[in-house]
Amino acid sequence: MPKRTDTHPPAPHAADSHDLIRVHGARENNLKDVSIEIPKRRLTVFTGVSGSGKSSLVFDTIAAESQRLINETYSAFVQGFMPTLARPEADVLDGLTTVIAVDQQRMGADPRSTVGTVTDANAMLRILFSRLGKPHIGPPGAYAFNVPSVHAAGAITVERGAKKAEKVTFKRTGGMCPRCEGRGAVSDIDLSQLYDDSKSINEGAFTIPGYTGGGWNSRLYAESGFFDPDKPIRRFTKKELHDLLHREPTRMKIAGINMTYEGLIPRVQKSMLAKDKEAMQPHVRAFVERAVTFTTCPECGGTRLAEGARSSKIKRKSIADVCAMEIRDLAEWVRGLKEPSVAPLLTALQQTLDSFVEIGLGYLALDRPAGTLSGGEAQRVKMIRHLGSSLTDVTYVFDEPTSGLHPHDVQRMNNLLLRLRDKGNTVLVVEHKPEVIAIADHVVDLGPGAGTAGGSVCFEGTVEGLRASGTVTGRHLDDRAAVKDTVREPAGALGIRGATANNLRGVDVDIPLGVLTVVTGVAGSGKSSLLHGSVSADAGVVSVDQSPIRGSRRSNPATYTGLLDPVRKAFAKANGVKPALFSANSEGACPTCNGAGVVYTDLAMMAGVATPCEECEGKRFQASVLDHHLGGRDISEVLAMSVTEAEEFFGAGEARTPAAHRILGRLADVGLGYLTLGQPLTTLSGGERQRLKLATHMADKGGVYILDEPTTGLHLADVQQLLGLLDRLVDSGKSVIVIEHHQAVMAHADWIIDLGPGAGHDGGRIVFEGTPAELVAARSTLTGEHLADYVGA
Repeated sequence: MPKRTDTHPPAPHAADSHDLIRVHGARENNLKDVSIEIPKRRLTVFTGVSGSGKSSLVFDTIAAESQRLINETYSAFVQGFMPTLARPEADVLDGLTTVIAVDQQRMGADPRSTVGTVTDANAMLRILFSRLGKPHIGPPGAYAFNVPSVHAAGAITVERGAKKAEKVTFKRTGGMCPRCEGRGAVSDIDLSQLYDDSKSINEGAFTIPGYTGGGWNSRLYAESGFFDPDKPIRRFTKKELHDLLHREPTRMKIAGINMTYEGLIPRVQKSMLAKDKEAMQPHVRAFVERAVTFTTCPECGGTRLAEGARSSKIKRKSIADVCAMEIRDLAEWVRGLKEPSVAPLLTALQQTLDSFVEIGLGYLALDRPAGTLSGGEAQRVKMIRHLGSSLTDVTYVFDEPTSGLHPHDVQRMNNLLLRLRDKGNTVLVVEHKPEVIAIADHVVDLGPGAGTAGGSVCFEGTVEGLRASGTVTGRHLDDRAAVKDTVREPAGALGIRGATANNLRGVDVDIPLGVLTVVTGVAGSGKSSLLHGSVSADAGVVSVDQSPIRGSRRSNPATYTGLLDPVRKAFAKANGVKPALFSANSEGACPTCNGAGVVYTDLAMMAGVATPCEECEGKRFQASVLDHHLGGRDISEVLAMSVTEAEEFFGAGEARTPAAHRILGRLADVGLGYLTLGQPLTTLSGGERQRLKLATHMADKGGVYILDEPTTGLHLADVQQLLGLLDRLVDSGKSVIVIEHHQAVMAHADWIIDLGPGAGHDGGRIVFEGTPAELVAARSTLTGEHLADYVGA
């Protein structure tokens, strides 16, 4: 080898100098001209109180711009089929790499969407069974519960030389169960909830909302002429009952008006059951929940599959059997298949199933409906396709990847994040947990407050620097709640006997009432099954789960909480006009933008442009409506107020409105005092949405509150406020039961119920009941060990 004579190190290559992602002048949502530089191929954690602008910076600025630039590389034809994205509000976005965003958006709750279908595991299993299953019943589609069987016969004319008709039969074997259409459950309508059969129609037999009190709906049936409206329904003949319940649509004249008569069951199905339950009025939703019963399909036994698909087996197991197995057991079963003809397929399937186990989801089954996964589980399922990826130099963006994880599982998630980074990727994580912040190479702390008080960078640097910085996050990073010295005495007990929902093993437990009870255990141990599946909702129980709030950009905190009703009435009364004038979705809406405040211009495959409406200047109301005042403010000024301002405004003086003041007080109680009343729901963070839901339910009359991980999306500083709120609820005579992994909430509890010891079939049992102090002293469970470490015992 020739020796080098020069002693100077080689000059750095120009391509190696791009090791920063630069953001200058970011102004999305509440960001205030944020400028930061993020190191590439490092793990950067973004912290700050809920609503401080973390998601706006990471998801709505960095990830959105990367996605937009990638979309622009496709042809205009392809872009026409993709979502159109506007350029984020920022002066400079430089050094971006391809972004893979893994967020907490819930998976589609379509009844035919399962864990297997969203991760491609089902697709691989279908191919496997079509190759190795005995007896052979057809191609992969024959094992798919989304593919119906089709039979057709007829004549077709082939235009080739002399035309001639040919008789053709066509047959496709699908795996869909014909009875339940691949849903696994069939719905029945409970007739006793539709009418009282001891009364006649004229006596008001119908008990369906909108069919009582002699309105058009009841007149249609009373005056149809198909039966005697004065005869009790139980005395109807078979034909009369069929006409009442199932008759095909029939045109007729009633009181000189053309109407369509239709049997009661199809009519109710079309008008109520086809709608989204979340969007219904409360009394209609209550009726639907009473009247419709879902039972397991008797034909397929809930497997969703036709008989043929269930009969084809590999090693005495059908595709329905393997989809019902826990994934860790299924991984072992696949490992035992030695078949050279499908070796590449078995390797790919094995990798996917092992990724489930590695990420802590080995307790799931592939036939689990996707809509039943929690936000944290859904996010981890989305991570699976990236774990074995050979891509490097990409940016992974995670939104609280540890939400829904027991402290025992957080270490495993940390290892995954570090592994992604060590492959040469940039990892950006929005997170509140100190255990995750501790492993960061770089920390960006946003704040100082939430909403309009946030949106600035308070600190940028190392974790040690954050600790010494004096910011809200820095001060609270080493916070440790102490275990209570004295606990409240229960005022009774809610008994659960023989609970067997999902993985529960005949659990008997008495949940104390009148105190703060925390139900804990590793993810998948059966906490939600115990509370949501076994505690009856009619026993004065108010359940605040993690299902998302549905709302368009016209929905805002004022409409969602019902605050706008008393406010509109107060404006109407003060000015002697109709309340509907003060609704931007009704009579008072600006005619140019229809009350949206902005005018949308669609530019096909280019990003649409939203410009503030020139007529109302973005205020959403007609000019004449803004001439009406209450307490010196018009309705648009009220909607621009923060909750704290509005609470003061409606609390005294001319604008005093007790009903509005009560709702605003509840919003302030859950820590949402900074939200403006008219802020669109679509701009709220996940933690804000859940607390908005909690504030709405605090008005319910129930005596027992069940909260599902209320600390999700909460900053360390806000957890103290939440504990204060829970204490106030208990002190006012309510019983509060919380499913929670956060050690501060466990330490603050009066009583702890710990499920486990593991997840899936290793869980479903109660491994500890008692006070937090007893759990710490015993250290007998995983939760006990982590809680003892947390409180320093």
